[in-house]
Amino acid sequence: MEQAMDMVRIAYNALADKKGEDIKVLDISQISVIADCFIIANGNSDSQVQALVDNVDDKMQKAGYTLKQQEGKGGTWVLMDYGDVIVHVFDKEGRAFYNLERVWGDGKEITM
Repeated sequence: MEQAMDMVRIAYNALADKKGEDIKVLDISQISVIADCFIIANGNSDSQVQALVDNVDDKMQKAGYTLKQQEGKGGTWVLMDYGDVIVHVFDKEGRAFYNLERVWGDGKEITM
């Protein structure tokens, strides 16, 4: 979990640097095997969503963490899988629609 928390800090700061909104970190390690943590954030436009995604990828790569898979590109939802940590970047409407905080409500929110 120590490596996951390092990844969380890097991704969280990358999102905050580009003014990501309502950034949430959920510890899902006790309820799922797919990852230790989810990070959920949103932007206000397609271009901001893409800027958030690009900054996370840049900072994670510089720290030596490899993107295993990415779903989506801009638009309403981009999922970035770094193994122990999965980053979800939405536009506002997509975030409200998918409501991952509710879906993964059994996870424990981590305050950064």
